[in-house]
Amino acid sequence: MGVAGVAGAMGVVGAVGANLLAVRSHNTALVLDLLRTAGPDGISRLELADRTGLTPQAVSKITARLRDSGLVAEAGRRASTGGKPRTVLRLVPEAGHAVGVHLDRDELRVVLVDLTGAVVGERGAPLDLGAGAGVVVEAVGREVEELVGEVAVRGANRPAGGVGVRVGVGPAVVDTEAADRAAAGTGTAGAEAAGTEGAGTEVGGTEVGGTEGANTGTASSGTADTAAAAPVPTVRPAISLLLGVGVALPGPLDHIHGVLHRVTGFPEWDGFPLRDALARRLGVPVVVDKDTNAAALGLAVGGEGGAFAYLHLGTGLGAGLVIGGGVHRGARTGAGEFGHQVIQLDGPPCDCGNRGCIEALCLAAVARGDVGEAARVLGAGAANLVGLLDIDLVLLGGRTVAADPEPFVRGVAAVLDERARREGAREAAVPVRVAPGGARGVAEGAAQLLLGPLFGRADG
Repeated sequence: MGVAGVAGAMGVVGAVGANLLAVRSHNTALVLDLLRTAGPDGISRLELADRTGLTPQAVSKITARLRDSGLVAEAGRRASTGGKPRTVLRLVPEAGHAVGVHLDRDELRVVLVDLTGAVVGERGAPLDLGAGAGVVVEAVGREVEELVGEVAVRGANRPAGGVGVRVGVGPAVVDTEAADRAAAGTGTAGAEAAGTEGAGTEVGGTEVGGTEGANTGTASSGTADTAAAAPVPTVRPAISLLLGVGVALPGPLDHIHGVLHRVTGFPEWDGFPLRDALARRLGVPVVVDKDTNAAALGLAVGGEGGAFAYLHLGTGLGAGLVIGGGVHRGARTGAGEFGHQVIQLDGPPCDCGNRGCIEALCLAAVARGDVGEAARVLGAGAANLVGLLDIDLVLLGGRTVAADPEPFVRGVAAVLDERARREGAREAAVPVRVAPGGARGVAEGAAQLLLGPLFGRADG
C-alpha cells in the first residue's frame, strides 16, 4: 500500500501522526502537507513535530529522507527563544510535476502543475469524444507529450535552474524497507521519501513511480476501439520528475479501475479501460475520475472547507460532492450523477434514456437563450441536494456558467432562499458562489488526483 492507500485509510491529513512502522507513509504525507502549506517561508522540525504529534526523532528521519530525495530543502534559519537558531525547511515545488487532463465531449485541456499545484504550462485543443477510443487516446497522448516537451525545453533554455520534466519515472518516494516488504508481499509497505527506484506511491490503484512506468493491468474489455500501444515517450530532458497523468471526463465511470461506463451521449465507450490504454500510450501512471469529482478535489485541496457541492454545467451537468472532508464517490463510485435526477415526469427526453432530467431541461433552456430558466432549473436541483445532504455551500462552474455567471448565481440563490423561507430556517440560506479556477478548474483538479495522495489528500 502506498501513500494513497495508507493516507486514505487513516483519513484526511490534519490528523495526529503515529509512530508506527505500518503507517510511516502516512506520517510522511503529514509532514509533506505541512511543508506544502507553509509555503516558501518554510517550517522547522520542532514545529513539524508539534503539529503532527510525531517525535522529533521521527520527524528528523522523515525530513532527512525527503531532503535526500530532493523534495525538501533548507529555507534558512529562524531565531529561537533559547539555544541555537532553528533550521527551517521548505518544499521544493519544482522537484516534481503532475499533468491534469480535462477530457470533455468536444474539447481537451491539459495543464502541467508543480508540487504546490501551480500551473507551469497549459494547452487546449478541439476534440470529438465520439471519434473512437484510438483517436481520443492518441490525441490525449500527443497533447500531454507536447506540453511536457514545451515546459522542459523552456526550462532547459533558462540560464540557471529552470523547470524541466522527466517522463516515465515518478518521484523516488519509497524507502528500501518498504520496497522490500512490498516485494515480499508482506506488511503494509508505505511510500516513504528516499532515493529508491522501482517502487512508488499508489494512486487510485496505479503505482506512481518506478522505472517500469504504470501498472497497466490486463483489462481489455469494452465495445469501443482498443488503442494500440505506443512507443515509450521521447521527452526526457529531465530536471524534475513526473508523477503521472490525471484524467477527468464525464461519467459514469469506475474510477478505481479506470474503466468507463455508458458516458451520456457516448454509449460506445461502455467498458473501455481508459486508464490502462493511456498508461500504455504514455508510459507513466494514469488515474481516471469524473470531471466533477476532480474539480471538487481541487477545490478541497485549495482550501474550500466544509461540506459543499460543485455543480458543473458545460456540455452536460454533474456534481462533485465533498462531505466529511473528502470527495464522496459512493459505494459504486457513482455519486454525483446530479444531472440525471428526474424533476419533470414525462418531460423532454434526455440522452441518458430518461425523461425530464435536470440536464435535459437545463441545456434546453440554455439553447433557447433563456438563462433565467436554466438557472431556475439548476436551483431546483441544488435545493434537492441541500435538503438531502445539508451541505454548507454550492459552487457553480463549467463553461456555460463561466460565459454568464451572475444570472446563474442569482437564479440558484433565489431558489435556495425561497426554500429556506418556506421551511422556516433560522439560518440564512446556503450561499452560492462561482467556483474559482475558471476554464481550467477541472484540469487542475485532475492533476490533484496525482498530487493529492502524496500529501495525504487523496479524497479532499
